[in-house]
Amino acid sequence: MSASREKKNRQDQTGSGWVDPKTAREAKQRKEEKRNNLLYGTIFVIFLLVAAAAIVWKSNIIQRTATAVTIDGEKYTAAEVNYYYQNLYQTFLQNNYSYLSYIGIDTTTSLKDQTVSSMGTMFTGAEEGTTWHDYFLDQALDQMADTQALEAAAEADGYTWTDEMQASLDESMEALSSNAATYGYTEKQYLSMIFGSTMTKSVYEEQTKRSILVSSYITDYQNSLTYTEDELEEAYEADRNSYDLVSAQYVRVSGAAATTDDEGNEIEVTEEMSAEAMATAKEIADQIYADWQAGGDLQELADASEGSATYTDTDSATYASSTLNDWLFDDAREAGDSAVLEDESGSAYYVAVFESKSRNDYDTVDVRHILIQPEASELSSDDEGYEDDVAAKKAEALEKAEALLEEWKAGEATEDSFAELAKTNSSDGSASEGGLYTEVYKGQMVAEFEDWCFDPARQAGDTGVVETTYGAHVMYFVGYDTPYWQVQVRNNLRTDAVNQWYEEKTGELTVEQGSGISYVG
Repeated sequence: MSASREKKNRQDQTGSGWVDPKTAREAKQRKEEKRNNLLYGTIFVIFLLVAAAAIVWKSNIIQRTATAVTIDGEKYTAAEVNYYYQNLYQTFLQNNYSYLSYIGIDTTTSLKDQTVSSMGTMFTGAEEGTTWHDYFLDQALDQMADTQALEAAAEADGYTWTDEMQASLDESMEALSSNAATYGYTEKQYLSMIFGSTMTKSVYEEQTKRSILVSSYITDYQNSLTYTEDELEEAYEADRNSYDLVSAQYVRVSGAAATTDDEGNEIEVTEEMSAEAMATAKEIADQIYADWQAGGDLQELADASEGSATYTDTDSATYASSTLNDWLFDDAREAGDSAVLEDESGSAYYVAVFESKSRNDYDTVDVRHILIQPEASELSSDDEGYEDDVAAKKAEALEKAEALLEEWKAGEATEDSFAELAKTNSSDGSASEGGLYTEVYKGQMVAEFEDWCFDPARQAGDTGVVETTYGAHVMYFVGYDTPYWQVQVRNNLRTDAVNQWYEEKTGELTVEQGSGISYVG
């Protein structure tokens, strides 16, 4: 993930009554995740930095040729299954590296000897108690079945291999060769360490080719979906709560009964205790509301409650069904509306004040940039002079960025010439596209990058150098693009359409495991 595209985390609103909107679309996201895994997870392999010496397993003809799985009559070996299995596993490790101990995965132990915990279930939806090996194997077989079905659908639609796809395949194979050489291994040794001893270069190349074809097939269909402004407006009106933002302030008064006594011992909470706690919360909420109506400051009143109430002020609340949200997002709300709300399921009362509701009408932006990353310090963070060395390398990156900008200004000084400069100098993933990012929205980029893009004075053709924690960015402002609410609506319409198309193309294929399945994982 490029440095400039790192998304900012959502604020933690635990206990505030706000529910993460993604829970309302859980089923939809699982479908999209399945498609995205196929789209992005198998094109380029995540090559692990191997610290230990390599052990090259001797080839075994039975392991290499035994049928591991048959999908609607098409047979696959363990190596072919491992291609998908290991890609899914390594991608999962990368995406959840900081949480592996909570999830319950030990990378030094066989996945066949580890079972999915309740926390692991929360991350994956896998059944608690199943082995992690079975989880990733099931995912791999599903992905293989979908790949086979989509490959057949692409052929039926006359979708053929292109020069662009070939370039992607060549890039992937070159990456394999380069990484193997970097760590001092042959390609066979390197593939064996990642995919197991049954993997060969020809199998890896063939499965990568299939993945690129299918990925391109999906992407081309997705990009073919267009919508008029009237269609976007109609879709917005049909589901406004998915796009609207509410500005409001509220106080939450907890009505949960204490679970420990004065000495800290755990006690059993009775219905009478819960009812009493809720009654007390209502009294506090009613008093805060009355004092606010009399001219008091809501935040000060909450702070004066000695910990029983918490205050929140927001101008961008999103919707997910709850007592508070249902009231705030009601179409009947008008500026200044206020109420005391009972949240029985959440054991709380709210003093809520509605201010306004809107949608993201601001224009997104198109921008090009060249990222110059500082060289990594050869010193340890504990070494004397480390901070000075890091500062010096950041200064060098900034100096290089400023020099590149001056080089561009001294030349043709056009958008095209900037794009060419980005292709050869940027360390960002967008370099191949001339550093171009389109329809950038607020909150997508790191703060300094975003502040430059959304400066009210920004005009097409503007340039500059912006420093972030990731390096120095040479900026070129292309111009304003589609309003963000339209981008949101269009993306949701596309997601729904692609998910439906995907299911129609893949369907249900018969998957049968063979003796070679024992060599997977």
